Amino acid sequence: MTHDDHALARDLAAEAGALLLHLRSDRGFTDTKALRDAGDQESHLYLMDALARQRPGDAVLSEEGKDDLSRLAAERVWIVDPLDGTREYAEEGRGDWAVHVALWHRAEGSAGELRAGAVALPAKGRTLSTAEPPPLPQLDAGHIRVAVSRSRPPEFARRLADHLHADVELVQIGSAGAKVAAVLVGDVDAYVHAGGQHEWDSAAPVAVAHAAGAHASRIDGSPLTYNQEDTNLPDILVCHPELASSLLAGIRAVL
Repeated sequence: MTHDDHALARDLAAEAGALLLHLRSDRGFTDTKALRDAGDQESHLYLMDALARQRPGDAVLSEEGKDDLSRLAAERVWIVDPLDGTREYAEEGRGDWAVHVALWHRAEGSAGELRAGAVALPAKGRTLSTAEPPPLPQLDAGHIRVAVSRSRPPEFARRLADHLHADVELVQIGSAGAKVAAVLVGDVDAYVHAGGQHEWDSAAPVAVAHAAGAHASRIDGSPLTYNQEDTNLPDILVCHPELASSLLAGIRAVL
């Protein structure tokens, strides 16, 4: 694994994002289902073609592709979500959608780990990546902002807000990538989710979060593991590291 993998993740996420912006502008928002479907497919095809050319020996797990379980024996697996937040993508004026590109590597003597990743936020003109991890902002512990789903804000997040001895604000944001990015740039302090996800929803955001020094785990505190036969990875906590212990304790108390 070389620095070129970090740069490749960043560049591919940004380039797929530019493609999605062009598609969005060209098609408009009259037929939102067609726009969502076209975005998913065209970004997927772009990423698959680029990885086949630039990393022909690596396996790929994509939300929009058929899962080839030969990846389980591979040393390197790219985990991609060509369009994270299709609902937001098809809503005019929304920027909380993303493109995820991550590299998982089989480390000797371990279950493997994320080594590189990028989250492009094309409508916001920003790509966060392990090539240049963003510096974590200062924490205001007196007012904790927690990102939650727009469509399915978890009930336990409301209970968690009531349980913590602090002023807690629940902030609805679209895609998982946009939520983690919001933590890393200081728009919120934590992201908690327990409504069901897959590996491609979190791999790239978690790679960037780890590189930036943020906490990222399951909501029970256990590690997030990738390149598993079952891609289901239903819950996640990403937060400023100073909040991790109190949030994990609070989650245990309200679940």
